[in-house]
Amino acid sequence: MFALILAFLIGSVSGSRTLLAPAAVSWAAYGGWLDMSGSWLFFLAHPVSPWVFTAMAVVELIVDKLPTTPSRKQPFPFASRIAGGAIAGAAIGMNTGVWVGGLVAGGIGAVAGTLVGYAARMRMAAAFGRDRPAALLEDAVALIAAVLIVAAA
Repeated sequence: MFALILAFLIGSVSGSRTLLAPAAVSWAAYGGWLDMSGSWLFFLAHPVSPWVFTAMAVVELIVDKLPTTPSRKQPFPFASRIAGGAIAGAAIGMNTGVWVGGLVAGGIGAVAGTLVGYAARMRMAAAFGRDRPAALLEDAVALIAAVLIVAAA
């Protein structure tokens, strides 16, 4: 049950920052903290994967601040967040033998994280009077949460 809660939580990170959750679980798989051997998620543990996911996550963090970036609630960004959360959730679930439950919990967490994260960011942006501080705070919360969730898995 704890693994499913962690899967939901890592999915919610993906709802905030699409590629941060897959990057975090990829580092954990590469480091041996999550066992992906013999599973369809084996690619997460490949020595190149954490670097690729991290590079993509950094690009996402930068692009997120651009005024032309579409809303996370648009169909493609929303679906991408669900996919990222589902994969990250499945990786956490795989470690305890409940990858299907982890996949579902991660996807649901991504939906929740997308909607709650959007609402929170809009409120913070209104409170700050501009979006950039809210976006940076959201980045920090997502990064800290990803590290803590993966460490707990």
